[in-house]
Amino acid sequence: MAKKVAVIGAGVSGLSSIKCCLDENLEPTCFERSSDFGGLWKFAEASEDGMTRVYRSLVTNVCKEMSCYSDFPFHEDYPNFMSHEKFWDYLREFAEHFGLLKYIRFKTTVRSVTKRPDFSETGQWEVVTETEGKQDRAVFDAVMVCTGQFLSPRLPLESFPGIHKFKGQILHSQEYRIPDAFRGKRILVVGLGNTGGDVAVELSGIAAQVFLSTRTGAWVRSRSSVGGYPLNMMQTRWRNFLAQVLPSRFVSWNQERQMNKIFNHENYGLSIAKGKKPKFIVNDELPTCILCGKITMKTSVKDFTESSIVFEDGTIEANIDVVIFTTGYEFSFPFFEEPLKSLCTKKVILYKRVFPPNLERSTLAIIGLISLTGSILVGTEFQARWATRVFKGIACRLPKAKQIILNEQLIIYVGVIKDTSQDKLDFISYMDELTQCIGAKPNIPLLFLKDPRLAWEVFFGPCTPYQYRLMGPGRWDGARNAILTQWDRTVKPLKTRTVPKSQEPASLSRYLKTWGAPVLIVSLLLIYKSSLFLELVQSKLQGRFSPSRILWYIPQNS
Repeated sequence: MAKKVAVIGAGVSGLSSIKCCLDENLEPTCFERSSDFGGLWKFAEASEDGMTRVYRSLVTNVCKEMSCYSDFPFHEDYPNFMSHEKFWDYLREFAEHFGLLKYIRFKTTVRSVTKRPDFSETGQWEVVTETEGKQDRAVFDAVMVCTGQFLSPRLPLESFPGIHKFKGQILHSQEYRIPDAFRGKRILVVGLGNTGGDVAVELSGIAAQVFLSTRTGAWVRSRSSVGGYPLNMMQTRWRNFLAQVLPSRFVSWNQERQMNKIFNHENYGLSIAKGKKPKFIVNDELPTCILCGKITMKTSVKDFTESSIVFEDGTIEANIDVVIFTTGYEFSFPFFEEPLKSLCTKKVILYKRVFPPNLERSTLAIIGLISLTGSILVGTEFQARWATRVFKGIACRLPKAKQIILNEQLIIYVGVIKDTSQDKLDFISYMDELTQCIGAKPNIPLLFLKDPRLAWEVFFGPCTPYQYRLMGPGRWDGARNAILTQWDRTVKPLKTRTVPKSQEPASLSRYLKTWGAPVLIVSLLLIYKSSLFLELVQSKLQGRFSPSRILWYIPQNS
């Protein structure tokens, strides 16, 4: 008899979890409190149900090849970066293709999730739900929480002296949908993240003036990279490898150097404050809006008056009509009982960002409570692939709770990550970590021996999700072709006007790629984890080896 799994939420992580349950012959039941799937990607004019929704002008900041489900590529004619409507269409196609909708109970709110009295033996949970005022109770063998991290808007009004005297409009970006109501007004946007940059840019087109306040600053990236290709497509295993073996200070210095080549962040008031961790946002228009005077960068807010705002540098902006806080969200699990609720919300100790460590049975998974340097959608899919195999008892066993907590404390100590809601995990490293648990991580040295052409694309090309369907559980026959045609799908939506092709002369790099590279890379991969190799690199950097000779190879977008 198939194990029953409760899936809470039908957003991108909920859809991932339903499909992964079906792939492992588990029996999912998904509870969604709204009337449709897609979570925040289902646009609505207002958030009457209390759910966070995308604003109307939102465009994805991770390209389609890097943000798709690993066995379901986007159509080739979809744009590389798409509106929320297009992205939701993709989610609908995915759900319909794999028959996921029949497992979702809409307009159903989960009221409580509690352990059964015999939990230590069975690992079962009792889930109480409510649909149109009627409550229901059911027992499940496992639970997957897919409510995400955009539940409760963080509005830290107590941190701003005098804000209660301010007579203008105050709102959180969760309430922002369209710019029409802000025409001709003087607006302050507090917080420089992706949302803060997007909202400030959009409002600058109709507002009298927009001020953008930030404590830390940020490195601003465009969606396109060298040659006009999507920036995310530069996220490769080769670049990731170099970022790991070269000194971190050198990599950071080179990143800053490359970012300031595009525009000097200090001149634009965007440079990172000293002592602050690097922060990157994606925005194609923010520098231009600052250059044209439509957006004025400001330091953090010191004080409010009835109509003016005093900033930390002593400057004052008068006659402010609207303040929009883009200060993020706080995740919560109101349906849990203590102490599980506090463990998942306050301490944020989750084994591999998925499993709470204090349970006798590993039958509860938190899906999507992560922040990555790549696509969250892809991250949630691989979390769900691993979790469902743990439920089934065929993936690696979890260590004991004390060992998990010790490991998490060690991670905090070395400064890799302190809070899963703030610091971003390296996309490739985290995907490799999860897929290694289920045996789906690609074996690149073996791949170079068996299929050099494919291995070249896997190692030097973009680390697209299809790589994790080449082998092991969940292997997909279309993965190889998807990888070899990923650049075709990238270029296809751009080819809307026929242009005569220019003849390109043969280059040395082309000959190396054709004849010498496979042998070279096999040798490199067999030793690249060797301590001798690391010592060689470090000694060269510290000696007579010139850093300028290797700048081209250093990852710019890791």
